[in-house]
Amino acid sequence: MAASVGPALPGEPGPIRVNMAKWRRALPDDAWPEGFPESGVVWRRDVFAVAESWRSEVATPRQLLAAALMWGYGLNGYGPWRAVKALNGDQHGERLTRALDGLRADHPTLEDSRAAFRSFRDAKVSRLPWLGPAFFTKVVYFAGYRRDGHEIQPLILDRVVAGRLPVEAGVRRRWGGWRSDEWIAYLQWAAERAAAAKVEPDAVEMALFRGDSLSS
Repeated sequence: MAASVGPALPGEPGPIRVNMAKWRRALPDDAWPEGFPESGVVWRRDVFAVAESWRSEVATPRQLLAAALMWGYGLNGYGPWRAVKALNGDQHGERLTRALDGLRADHPTLEDSRAAFRSFRDAKVSRLPWLGPAFFTKVVYFAGYRRDGHEIQPLILDRVVAGRLPVEAGVRRRWGGWRSDEWIAYLQWAAERAAAAKVEPDAVEMALFRGDSLSS
């Protein structure tokens, strides 16, 4: 049984619990990320490990998507069903490759992140069934985030985070359907907050998700 990479990243409140047996039964064999913890205890570092394997062309983009969705859905009962629908929309990983390949570089740019976001929203490029911004930003985060890297990093934007953002963060829609300009404005706002607090940008996202102030 594979062990979780752990420990927590700064600001990470704890691991996500996952029913691995249920996900094993649901996911296609080729989408299962090799070495993913089978204990049902998944940390962000576990998904980042799959992303690193993807950047090294060891893991496939379908395996990266599956890892991000297992972490994102956790014990949510419809998670495996939705994940399979998304995977079935890209059985050879071509749409995922088009969206994510710009994030393979050592230091992806803000424009690389913007391009990935736009690709996932475009039905002619990389849009997948049941993979809206709340979940494809998770995939982009794990694929494109570089710790101690450049100032502005891709971050997760879901309903919890959006609902707790201040007006000045630039996210107008609170409950979904976010556009790339809103996401980029949020990334820029988070980078400024992170720089002021001397923390990583994803610590800002984690604090929002927890409903805490950044200093707590």
